[in-house]
Amino acid sequence: MVIIRDPADANRIANPHVRALIDLRFSQLGTFHDGLLVVVEVGDAIEDVEKLCGVAILHDTFSGVPFGHPDYSPSFDYIEAHYANGNITCFEAHADTGDAGLGSTLFVPAEEGIDASLLAALKQYAVPATGLMES
Repeated sequence: MVIIRDPADANRIANPHVRALIDLRFSQLGTFHDGLLVVVEVGDAIEDVEKLCGVAILHDTFSGVPFGHPDYSPSFDYIEAHYANGNITCFEAHADTGDAGLGSTLFVPAEEGIDASLLAALKQYAVPATGLMES
């Protein structure tokens, strides 16, 4: 995982689509001193991502049912799929984890080696991002 604290941290991101999206977020919103921005990388364990972000990903926060169960509901406030050339390049998912609207935002490249369950959960509940980046 790459934790993003300032615009210079984007240089550590290998995926060009994720790097461009994070650059865009910094240009739109300025700094992120209080929220948590995390880029999931190949080989990252879901459990580690959940612990860092304080967000249940593959289990419903309230009922505890797992992803795939009919009663599952994601913990994220929004999940967006970002596209280039008609293909999903990455997901952006945000969960408010405090009363001040602060929270954790995950950037997950849609690439080989990213946890398949994470990608499946994000894809199932994502809406297409619009008007953010050129495809």
